[in-house]
Amino acid sequence: MNPIIEIRGIQKTYASGFQALQPIDLSIERGEIFALLGPNGAGKTTLISIICGIVNASGGQITADGLDIQRDYRQARQRIGLVPQELAVNIFETVWNTVKFSRGLFGCAPDDDYLEQLLRQLSLWDKKDNPIMALSGGMKRRVLIAKALAHEPRILFLDEPTAGVDVELRRDMWAMIRRLREDGVTIILTTHYIEEAEDMADRIGVINKGQLMLVKEKHALMRDLGRKSLTVHLNAPLAQLPQALDPAEVELSADGTELTYQYNTARENTGVAPLLQQLAEAGIGYSDLSTKQSSLEEIFVSLVEEKA
Repeated sequence: MNPIIEIRGIQKTYASGFQALQPIDLSIERGEIFALLGPNGAGKTTLISIICGIVNASGGQITADGLDIQRDYRQARQRIGLVPQELAVNIFETVWNTVKFSRGLFGCAPDDDYLEQLLRQLSLWDKKDNPIMALSGGMKRRVLIAKALAHEPRILFLDEPTAGVDVELRRDMWAMIRRLREDGVTIILTTHYIEEAEDMADRIGVINKGQLMLVKEKHALMRDLGRKSLTVHLNAPLAQLPQALDPAEVELSADGTELTYQYNTARENTGVAPLLQQLAEAGIGYSDLSTKQSSLEEIFVSLVEEKA
């Protein structure tokens, strides 16, 4: 596929000597939803700000839709919409004037029908004549989204878009994101709600301490780095773990009624069959088996802890 964003050797070091980003190489495919995960201070917002032309990189090159973001800044920026973490609008202006101004700012011809449709999709149409200062926090967040989409960008950055917003807005936002992706818009998001990335993203990138640790297709990531736990529900409680079982691999519950075995889903030999054979040889009966797959959040936490 032809990537819509190409990042080569991008790095950022501030005058104080702090290196916010180590050299990063990353390609983002056209039409995908890419989730960038990392703890606070990992470099997510710095990387997004560089791509959007808000912060200058210390080195490297970025192209957006084939345009160099430094040499062809104006044309490249027209391709990009950004929903920032913080409110960045004139709070005394009305909703309608804000989105109309934003569209004109990027050199787009007036299109009131498009802006009306956009505001209706975000449940803002009945607030169009209200000053932004009179809106609730959730409504202000909706205005930021409308502002970012006013010039019909082909690339949309969402920096913690659902932080501190209500459940209804989160639901509406993700429904809109799915529609945008169907229309060919490329979505790059950062989020602390990792279950959202697990639900929405095609690929996952994990960044920590300015270093891009990995980039992987979501299902492959969960398959390769995920773990499963097998719980064996015993017929009768055990006072202690049988000697035949390795305590490093098998854990006995406090009440002695369950055995839990952790295994890597990517391994060809999971060890489940030998475990059940050992139980049979020890005369330990069981009534049921259940498995649980590790979540993306558990994988993310383990990756960040390893790096720390």
